[in-house]
Amino acid sequence: MEIRVLGSLVEKELTTPEYYPLSLNALVNACNQKSNRDPLMKLDEGAVSDALRSLGKEGLAGPADTIDSRVTKFEHRLQEAFNFDRRETAVLCELLLRGPQTPGELRSRAERMHRFEDLVQVQSTLQRLAQREPPVVKVLERQPGTKEARYAHLLSGDVQSQPSEAGPRAAVSAVSHGAVDGERIASLENEVAALQNDVAELKRQLAEFRKQFE
Repeated sequence: MEIRVLGSLVEKELTTPEYYPLSLNALVNACNQKSNRDPLMKLDEGAVSDALRSLGKEGLAGPADTIDSRVTKFEHRLQEAFNFDRRETAVLCELLLRGPQTPGELRSRAERMHRFEDLVQVQSTLQRLAQREPPVVKVLERQPGTKEARYAHLLSGDVQSQPSEAGPRAAVSAVSHGAVDGERIASLENEVAALQNDVAELKRQLAEFRKQFE
């Protein structure tokens, strides 16, 4: 739960900064949204509040200093704790929200937060995160029948590769169909994220229009 809350805060800061920091209700909705989340979760306000308290003890999140707001809002403090650049933050955010991924998946899914020109930039970013002391990410053992290794974050402890339960034939099938499906899903996720940003902007403009008649 702490990882999902932290990842959601980072994502919203980078993709919808005009609505960041987040109220508790907005943060619950961000944690439970169905796009760009794996696994899907159904957290309530109590669970998110508990996660925020745990993150606060680690210095990773807490209440924001928003004088002009009557509602308590929350922000992440990843930058203060690790001093990441934009590329590192975007890659780590995707790992927090979706678990272990290949560099190709990270490049597609992180585009909403930072556009990587090629896979080399993604791999160099992962390498910097892995070479930190202590390391923040690690490369997992390549699964049988797969072409790319996956990377996982280490903010919640070490991660071990999961043994493949499928046989060689299933693994080959997964490679042949998974690459196309992965690209299609990543493209759809980017389109959904763009539509969400458009809706958020329309809501903001509508709110400003209404204020003119209040």
